[in-house]
Amino acid sequence: MKKVVILLFILFVILMMFGCQKNSPASPAATATPISATPNLTATAQTQQTATMTAIYITKWGSPGSGSGQFNSPEGVAVDSSGNVYVADLQNNRIQKFSSTGTYIIQWGIFGTGNGQFNYGPAGVAVDSSGNVYVTDTGNYRIQKFNSTGTYITQWGNTGTGNGQFNNPYGIAVDGSGNVFVVDSSNFRIQKFSSIGTYITQWGSSGNGNGQFSNPYGVAIDSNNNVYVTDWSNSRIQKFSNIGTYITQWGSLGSGNNQFYTPAGVAIDSSGNVYVADNAYGRIKKFSSIGTYITQWGSSGTGNGQFNGPYGLTFDGSGNLYVADAGNYRIQKFHP
Repeated sequence: MKKVVILLFILFVILMMFGCQKNSPASPAATATPISATPNLTATAQTQQTATMTAIYITKWGSPGSGSGQFNSPEGVAVDSSGNVYVADLQNNRIQKFSSTGTYIIQWGIFGTGNGQFNYGPAGVAVDSSGNVYVTDTGNYRIQKFNSTGTYITQWGNTGTGNGQFNNPYGIAVDGSGNVFVVDSSNFRIQKFSSIGTYITQWGSSGNGNGQFSNPYGVAIDSNNNVYVTDWSNSRIQKFSNIGTYITQWGSLGSGNNQFYTPAGVAIDSSGNVYVADNAYGRIKKFSSIGTYITQWGSSGTGNGQFNGPYGLTFDGSGNLYVADAGNYRIQKFHP
């Protein structure tokens, strides 16, 4: 009888030990979250995927490669008055032109330093009311101007810090009078020119004060000729008059509604609302003209309405928004 009791007791102990192992929590070391100086992009993206889409997805086009209609880091995007879409295909050193639905039309540019050539690359692109196309040829420190079929017209700029010189020109925009605004990123300034490249004015310096910049990237002009600049490393948007008088700013580093992590492209709709590509978080954010948050959409991913490093933004005459989804090698089209 004693042996039976002992055996039953041993069996009970074994069962208890097995149950404790099965239900015991993981060790603190296994569940600890590392502390990072930068926002947790993965966690944020997972949260954003539950958000309701606030823009109507229309279509997309593009895939990785160097063929017609393919892209390798498309960054800049612009639309002409006929609705044709121009894409700065940075790593392929070319501009590609499409219909509003993504049908390939034409392309121009190869790697090089000659007229009509690019050096890693064509980053920004803008179109004036006459259909002329302006391109920031970043690695060649210059602006090149073409007609709508890619015929070379003129150029200006070289490397340096003087008036009309550049150090990593990125974003570019044209106002209703044909003036050209260039984000001279590594010179921490905006430069303004006539349509043939005559220097007009500039503003900006390195820093985080009003009117200062830290690696500015995108620029857009509203119907009142106000100038909006994405101040990439300062995680904010700054607004100026068309001669560079500081007006206001908004944004800070973070994942909140009024925050950014590397804001890239910027575009203005017909009502004066401001759209910003919040690059690292894979989302598009909409604000009023004075920076009041309105809405946002997008998350990190490859699905429709998701993004992998969005850069350039532009509107067509029908209010459709085109996004250069660089890391997904495509253009996405929405109706906000």
